[in-house]
Amino acid sequence: MINKAGLIEKVAQSTGLSKSTSGVAFNTIFATITKALAGGDTVNIAGFGKFEVKKRAARMGVSPRKTTEKIKIPAVKVARFRAGKVLKSAVR
Repeated sequence: MINKAGLIEKVAQSTGLSKSTSGVAFNTIFATITKALAGGDTVNIAGFGKFEVKKRAARMGVSPRKTTEKIKIPAVKVARFRAGKVLKSAVR
């Protein structure tokens, strides 16, 4: 498994940039994606995938404390990712 530090190190090695510069670029990219999603925009990265915000409807659920009791789960917005064609074929 590769974590954030591992990704930054790979970017630094591939580009010849320092780890700190690669870290700033990495953080900027993900902060931009986060701000776009928070603003209700969709982020489409050709060949990689699409980040979007979807609404999850309110529903009834079962209380984890008391399984005989029903609770109402409110509607929420959630971030979703759909892999693009190139990413799907690379994984297969």
